[in-house]
Amino acid sequence: MVIYEVTAVVQAGVVEEYEKFMVEQHIPDLLATEYFHAAYFTRSSGNHYRIQYQAHDQTTVDEYIKTKAEGLRQDFLAHFPEGVELSREIWKVLQVWERD
Repeated sequence: MVIYEVTAVVQAGVVEEYEKFMVEQHIPDLLATEYFHAAYFTRSSGNHYRIQYQAHDQTTVDEYIKTKAEGLRQDFLAHFPEGVELSREIWKVLQVWERD
């Protein structure tokens, strides 16, 4: 499994709009590409967010980046040309433990 992770630092004045956009549009649009099978939208202190998208493998993430990422990024920037600072990382899951 591979995690495509986006972190966001959101200026206080756009937090409510950002959360609404992510929940109602951006994350559903990204999942609709069918490259990812789950997403987690989390917030730590105040205006720091982490969005994690789960993919089966690196090839799937690479294909998403090649074919769909730019369009979704442009749409995001159209809604938030400023006020949101993003960073992205790709994580390979080495092991998963689950309680029975």
